Amino acid sequence: MKISTEIGSAAVVTGEERAVELVAKAGFDAWDFSMMPMCRYDWNRKVLVENYHPLASNNYLAFARRLKKIGNDNGIECNQSHAPFPSSSPDIRSYYKRAVECTAEAGGKICVIHPDNNKSAEENAEMYMEVLPFARACGIKIAAENMWNWDDVKNEASFAACSTSESFIEHIDAVNDECFVACLDIGHAEMRGAGSGAGAMIYALKDRLQALHIHDNDRWHDLHQIPFSMSIDFNAVVKALKDIGYQGYLTLEADQYLQKYSEDSIFKGIKNLASAAGRLAEMFK
Repeated sequence: MKISTEIGSAAVVTGEERAVELVAKAGFDAWDFSMMPMCRYDWNRKVLVENYHPLASNNYLAFARRLKKIGNDNGIECNQSHAPFPSSSPDIRSYYKRAVECTAEAGGKICVIHPDNNKSAEENAEMYMEVLPFARACGIKIAAENMWNWDDVKNEASFAACSTSESFIEHIDAVNDECFVACLDIGHAEMRGAGSGAGAMIYALKDRLQALHIHDNDRWHDLHQIPFSMSIDFNAVVKALKDIGYQGYLTLEADQYLQKYSEDSIFKGIKNLASAAGRLAEMFK
């Protein structure tokens, strides 16, 4: 099994170019192209604000090519990407084709696009089908991800698009396209009140499951911590993945784990992530 990790959290400290290099040197096989900086979103006003990141410029494809070259020079590839969110914003959705273009330019094969948390499978299918023909032409698959809402009264997660096995399958089948697949976020699946649990969702999704976001939590909050540090049973997760014959990458999204590291120590944190991902890979043998 090949291991990968998102570069967005490291890039906050080092920039994307250095992040790709450090991910390679830490021992990962691939990098997950985090494209959240493509859009700066004001969550209070629900509008995009001024943004000077290269992904927001007219030279976004040159930036993606630059990252691919750095990866190739260091013996590492891009396996997947994550488009900006929230999908509830029409302004954000207008960047989805750009995210697909950047994925293809970087060498990735799957672009993760969140469903709108509060829309039905049919409503989200309309959004995805606006992007799918373009993605297919670029040789890219689109992956939906299991989401969550928060119930303030119960103080726990609650239902959102794709958060249960039934909802996720309904979303995939509503689009019914070989270029539309599932990315299971293991941490989201294990949050109390949110859905079916990671193992059950893996068994239910079967070959629809072609990408992962792996991180650990207390099975209550969305903490995005390094695997094996908290409460998720990764033995059960790996068993389920093996049982369905999962063929994709083991991609970490433990972005909050790296927040405690400074520029001087960030490589140590990335190496710790690579060690945890390597442990997961060993469990498949």
